Amino acid sequence: MVGKLSVVLLIGAVGMVLAADKYTDKYDNIDVDEILGNQRLYQKYFDCIQGKGKCTPDGAELKKNIPEALQTDCAKCSEKQKAGVEKVLRHLINEKPEDYKVLEEQFDPEGVYRKKYEHLKKKVEEGKPVEY
Repeated sequence: MVGKLSVVLLIGAVGMVLAADKYTDKYDNIDVDEILGNQRLYQKYFDCIQGKGKCTPDGAELKKNIPEALQTDCAKCSEKQKAGVEKVLRHLINEKPEDYKVLEEQFDPEGVYRKKYEHLKKKVEEGKPVEY
């Protein structure tokens, strides 16, 4: 009996560690297109990320995870999250380059990630798919 309980606890502990290796999927069904297509909504998220406005729970989660996602090539991102990141980056680079620049300065003041991700930005600018 003790052996079976130990196995169950071990499996549970491993599951918790593996779950911590991914970002929450709680907000994966947010309509990114709606946010990008609505200037009022977009501005609220942009202000949140910059620390200039109130954050919704999903905005706060995003803001919290951006630095780590940059450092780790989005290693904890699900495929759906990576697709959302690509959609947002395409929008920023192609439609809101001033905002993209502001975020570059905020999250990469020394240009470390600009160099690291330069090839991906070039693909976005050329309209090509991005692979992580």
